[in-house]
Amino acid sequence: MDNYIPPFTITSKMVDYISSIMEKIGKLDNYANFNKMPTLRKNNRIRSIHSSLAIEANSLSINQVKDLISGKTVIGPQKEIQEVKNAYKAYAMINDINPYSLKDLKKIHETMTYLIINEPGKFRKGNEGVFDENGNCIHMCPPPEQVDILMKQLFAWIKKSKNDIHPLILSSVFHYEFVFIHPFLDGNGRTARLWQNIILANWKEIFAYLPIESELKKYQDGYYQAIADCNKNGDSTIFVEFMLKMIDEVLEKFLIATSVPITEKAINIKKLLQVMDYNVPMTANDIMNKLGIKSKETLRSTYLEPAINEGLVALTIPDKPTSKNQMYYKTLK
Repeated sequence: MDNYIPPFTITSKMVDYISSIMEKIGKLDNYANFNKMPTLRKNNRIRSIHSSLAIEANSLSINQVKDLISGKTVIGPQKEIQEVKNAYKAYAMINDINPYSLKDLKKIHETMTYLIINEPGKFRKGNEGVFDENGNCIHMCPPPEQVDILMKQLFAWIKKSKNDIHPLILSSVFHYEFVFIHPFLDGNGRTARLWQNIILANWKEIFAYLPIESELKKYQDGYYQAIADCNKNGDSTIFVEFMLKMIDEVLEKFLIATSVPITEKAINIKKLLQVMDYNVPMTANDIMNKLGIKSKETLRSTYLEPAINEGLVALTIPDKPTSKNQMYYKTLK
């Protein structure tokens, strides 16, 4: 059992999806610029958190999730509010987690379910089943005494296979196997979805901010059907194909949504940043002189606002943006 290999078949459909995904990633010529756009990254992460929790019946709207993350007071069920706070902390850990560490997985689950379940981060001690909306059991999970060995085998497999199996396939197989084992009392689905992101982000950083979960929420019935079909067939092939389709679609939307705006804004932002120094305040007139422009409206709409929205330029008097003493400086973000 030490050499356990999860059952799945690499199909031509998987190969086609991977080819399409790699092509889209290759088209992201402004990939590096994405890392310098905190607003876009934050909004994508909010979409990921909202969608993943909504799949688990969290009723908070995306605006409520955004307000919570921004530190604002939100009226709603305390459990659901705590779920958002926990998820935000867990997603912030993506780049600091070892995707091949079972210890780190327990740490993520502990963060994800803090104050929600007893003994967060610890494997379940009782029997669990997955039920449909009519209360019918559609999957009886492995007994609790098998969970520890099954999880150790799963992590031994991904660690051994990480250089031989494409990360897109490896992460999808892990996602299904984790859900099948259902190692924790609660929070299995949201942990599985985040852990797939962690595996993929370890391969390509863009996946740390790509809202795959929003696509899963859109096709939630298909998501559960793919899991059910795999349970019936005894392997994860259908689920892997489904996940690759979701990743391909969310990348397509990302390209459409960002390719033109990034290209247009990047030129002007770059010009602005080139005439500014880090943490050195400049007046609007100083900046205009260095840029060689005469219109304050052009400075505001074409240069300053895009850079401020991306967190690359800040105001010395943020509470009074129109103050006559206002100055601007380049941040270290």
